[in-house]
Amino acid sequence: ELMTGYTMLRNGGVGNGGQPWVLRWSSRIRLTWLSFTLFIILVFFPLIAHYYLTTIDDADDAGKRIFGPRTGNELCEVKHVQDLCRIRESVSEELLQLEAKRQELNSEIAKLNLKIEACKKSIENAKQDLLQLKNVISQTEHSYKELMAQNQPKLSLPIRLLPDKDDATFPLPKSNRNCRLHNCFDYSRCPLTSGFPVFVYNSDDYPFGSSLDPLIKQAFEATVRTNVYVTENANIACVYIILVGEMQEPVMPKPTELEQQLHSLPYWRTDGHNHLIINLSRKSETQNFIYNISTGRAMIAQSTFYDVQYRPGFDIVISPLVHAMSEPNFLEIPPQVPVKRKYLFSFQGEKIESLRSSLQEVRSFEEEIEGNAPADYDDRIITTLKAVQDSKLDFVLVEFTCKNQPKASLPTEWALCGERDDRLELLKLSTFALIITPGDTHLVISAGCAMRLFEALEVGAIPVVLGEQVQLPYNDVIRWNEAALIIPKPRITEVHFLLRSISDNDLLAMRRQGRFLWETYFSTSDNVFSTVLAIIRTRIQIPAAPIREETAVEIPHRSGKAAGTDPNMADNGDLDLGPVETEPPYASPKYLRNFTLTAMDIYRNWNSAPGPFHLFPYTPFDPVLPSEAKFLGSGTGFRPIGGGAGGSGKEFQAALGGNVPREQFTVVMLTYEREEVLMNSLERLNGLPYLNKVVVVWNSPKLPSEDLLWPDIGVPIMVVRTEKNSLNNRFLPWDEIETEAILSIDDDAHLRHDEIMFGFRVWREARDRIVGFPGRYHAWDIPHQSWLYNSNYSCELSMVLTGAAFFHKYYAYLYSYVMPQAIRDMVDEYINCEDIAMNFLVSHLTRKPPIKVTSRWTFRCPGCPQALSHDDSHFHERHKCINFFVKVYGYMPLLYTQFRVDSVLFKTRLPHDKTKCFKFI
Repeated sequence: ELMTGYTMLRNGGVGNGGQPWVLRWSSRIRLTWLSFTLFIILVFFPLIAHYYLTTIDDADDAGKRIFGPRTGNELCEVKHVQDLCRIRESVSEELLQLEAKRQELNSEIAKLNLKIEACKKSIENAKQDLLQLKNVISQTEHSYKELMAQNQPKLSLPIRLLPDKDDATFPLPKSNRNCRLHNCFDYSRCPLTSGFPVFVYNSDDYPFGSSLDPLIKQAFEATVRTNVYVTENANIACVYIILVGEMQEPVMPKPTELEQQLHSLPYWRTDGHNHLIINLSRKSETQNFIYNISTGRAMIAQSTFYDVQYRPGFDIVISPLVHAMSEPNFLEIPPQVPVKRKYLFSFQGEKIESLRSSLQEVRSFEEEIEGNAPADYDDRIITTLKAVQDSKLDFVLVEFTCKNQPKASLPTEWALCGERDDRLELLKLSTFALIITPGDTHLVISAGCAMRLFEALEVGAIPVVLGEQVQLPYNDVIRWNEAALIIPKPRITEVHFLLRSISDNDLLAMRRQGRFLWETYFSTSDNVFSTVLAIIRTRIQIPAAPIREETAVEIPHRSGKAAGTDPNMADNGDLDLGPVETEPPYASPKYLRNFTLTAMDIYRNWNSAPGPFHLFPYTPFDPVLPSEAKFLGSGTGFRPIGGGAGGSGKEFQAALGGNVPREQFTVVMLTYEREEVLMNSLERLNGLPYLNKVVVVWNSPKLPSEDLLWPDIGVPIMVVRTEKNSLNNRFLPWDEIETEAILSIDDDAHLRHDEIMFGFRVWREARDRIVGFPGRYHAWDIPHQSWLYNSNYSCELSMVLTGAAFFHKYYAYLYSYVMPQAIRDMVDEYINCEDIAMNFLVSHLTRKPPIKVTSRWTFRCPGCPQALSHDDSHFHERHKCINFFVKVYGYMPLLYTQFRVDSVLFKTRLPHDKTKCFKFI
């Protein structure tokens, strides 16, 4: 605008708008005045205001001062400042408190530092003491070993000396009929450490082999192939075996030919010492064709002997081989109960030729018979038995004439009547079965008598043998008076009275014993051959071969995950479970009487130990069961080790005590593709005292996940791979189980540590029984006339489930190798009932019920996946199992009990320094 005005003045006062210059000048003056006025206001007004305010604050009336400085209290009176004042006071107080606490913590830190230094010194002193103790322990162990070496010199196995092939220096007896082991057996071929090797000739390599009964030969060869003692190296053999019968009549060789063939055997060595000639009989009419053959020093095993032929302690009376190539059908065998049957006793037979009419023929056949002919009691027997039948005091059946053609028999022998099935049907209805020995007392045993004995034992008819001179099969090692009645013929008039006076308990015991003898020593070719070998081996005092164990094929797995502690598992109250420090794995001591047992209690070895344990069948290939070794396991047994040192309070809780003060157990856990459940169960075992190891039986064909991390519980975990999915795998005697005690437990079982330890203590007091937690019982269903399985809560039980139970490893051998295969087959068929089968087995052997501990009735973990027992068909299958097992055993072996073991520690809290013991209630 100024430039515009200036231009307008120069142009004569007239602008673009034609305005005069005066207007432009007035506008310029107003702008200048406005700028001056604004300057005066901005400069002088603040100065005047400051002066005014200062003058007012200097007034005498202090109450009228507004902007002057004030005291703290006066400022606090201002409403918006009061909150700030309170905050300042609170912060000041907190600062004072924090300072005091800081000083207190500094004081405590100083004290803790002093304690740390003291602990470090104590640790160093403890390390020195521990080192000294280790040195003392090492010195003590060394001294103990030196003392043991002095008192028990080290024994090394003797060097085995093989005799010369010809044995020219072996002394000859005066007569072959005087042969006994001391003068006709070469012990140098059978050292104690030899293992009893047996060489079996192949009968097909010799002419008489074509005359053998095909079934007999086939069954014998099958048995030889599976026997543990048979060797193919004849140079190291202890005994040489040749099968010569049963021979078929049309092609039977002449006695002279058979004798020449025997003497030409490659290892006969002039007199046949250490040879065994076996003449098996499948028929009752088998003849004694070996009688006219010179067998030298060879032992003879057959079913027919004359007294001039039989050499006690040297020859062997064997049973007939009825089931040559077939296993017994347990479903066809009648039950052992009811005890009394329709007929008190029965007998069917026909005597083709009397003693007096055949005596001359027998003399010509047996030129060695001396003395007068014995009295013939057969007429008196016939008269007496017919009188008992006619009296009708008891139902008896006696027939002295066969309806059909009788079987061929030896002179003076009672021939069998009818077919085998007909005879068995009659015996099934008979409480006793009469067996009348031949009238010729020089005939100590015949195939016909042995056949009658076999059939009676098979169907549970108690044998009554008339004739005390008889030599029953394996008579020198079996106590026959426990299963049969042997009565002299002159007492025939007292037989009826004697049979009626026997109690039902005694009848059942004899029938059960007879059933055991039949199953173990008579029923199959394996049993007959193994029994013959066991008799010879026991006579020459060689230990039995170790029983077979299942080789554990381990599944590689990764471990290292630290196992946690379940509070439910660790809460044991005031109960100390075991030693403070975890003891390293300790295997049960091995059985040390392997060599001496054959020289001690030999008579008792053969199923004759007193008490209920005489029913133990041991193994099919070795029927010898020492009474001191009932629970051998893999060579282990009951050991009278030391004694307890008293024990009260902590002493009792921190040690096992008792006769075996140091012992551990092995957990066997069966699982099938439940990895999470399995890992949780394994973790719950962490810190469990006296645990040796855990054997996980992996029952699935699918291997565990490769990335699965197994817990570290302080003891080895062995994961075993099985050949097939079978519940029987739970009871296999794995070689990895090195303890006598086994805790069988399911992968979903939920047990506290104190419960497991209590069960272990109880089992140590009853090692022959199953000790566990969940109890069950069997019941008789009256409407259906069958047995039922019951799992309802009850004060009475007869079974303890093996999903959480202790048992001895010996029962694992019996379950896997001795128990009838039909039972294991049914377990595989139903995938069920293995626990019932184990309870049947133990109760059958011990005649004792299991022991239940604590009041626990179930042991399943909550929330676990579905188990086999949850299936609707589970209980129906168990009903069927029980009834089938009863048929196999022939009776119901389970026993009821109301006995339960509880510990007072579960109910009473006592100080640690007081006596603590568990009691049985």
